[in-house]
Amino acid sequence: MHKAIAIANVIAWSGFWAFGYLALTAGTNQPGQMVTAAILAGLGGAVGLLAFLWLARHAEATGYAKPANRAEKRDDDEIHGEVL
Repeated sequence: MHKAIAIANVIAWSGFWAFGYLALTAGTNQPGQMVTAAILAGLGGAVGLLAFLWLARHAEATGYAKPANRAEKRDDDEIHGEVL
């Protein structure tokens, strides 16, 4: 499953860059083409971001990547140090 998500990630980011370029270079006399390309670029970026986040979480869960540095919650709720 993770290989399919990785392939979807590559295809989505490729679509983002290709349609983003088409949206930026479309002539001002073709607003329909510009809007369509911008929507497709946005969809490609969103799918690519979601796939990347899924892959990062999967890599941490399987031990392939080192887990992110996260602070641990302490049991006590007391304030330590001087409070003004």
